[in-house]
Amino acid sequence: MGTTYARLDQRLRTFIVEQPVFFVATAPLSDDGHVNLSPKGRSGTLVVLDEHTLAYLDFGGSHAETIAHLRENARITLMWCAFTGPPKVLRVHGRGTPIFRDDPRFGPLVEHFGDADAPGLRAVVLVDADRISDSCGFAVPLMDHRADRDLHARHFGRKTDEEFAAYCAAKEHNVTSIDGLPAVPMPLPPRG
Repeated sequence: MGTTYARLDQRLRTFIVEQPVFFVATAPLSDDGHVNLSPKGRSGTLVVLDEHTLAYLDFGGSHAETIAHLRENARITLMWCAFTGPPKVLRVHGRGTPIFRDDPRFGPLVEHFGDADAPGLRAVVLVDADRISDSCGFAVPLMDHRADRDLHARHFGRKTDEEFAAYCAAKEHNVTSIDGLPAVPMPLPPRG
């Protein structure tokens, strides 16, 4: 029942932006490394840049597994589920690149996100799609989206950029992943 697509056409782009949450999966090369799966859902933090390229904002937290895996091998999968309307699961498999604050591409990429840019931003993750496919989603439950949580934005909104950089440096799994891979380069460059 699934379909593979050559590009992110307007119908797929509309589906992506209508979903209030998406999931990001990455893994290290090591056989005994830990697979990582992260939910993402702050409104406006994901954009489709063109028919094969997406980007999302990577905000600070207690871990940086996705960044570590991308720095090691670039493999990434993004997934959206329709929790309302017709059943559908969409996956974009591709190559991801973390664009850090000191990269000349950082500022121009952040401009695509408008008001979604906020304190606590570590990087922009740029995803080049290799495979775009959907599946039925018949077993995905129907759920209603009530509202975004604002706890993360409020928490980091109370910190200066210097305090945020210190927070990142102090968290063991921001500097290295749980498998010991390099994650967020330190010291965290200031926002330009």
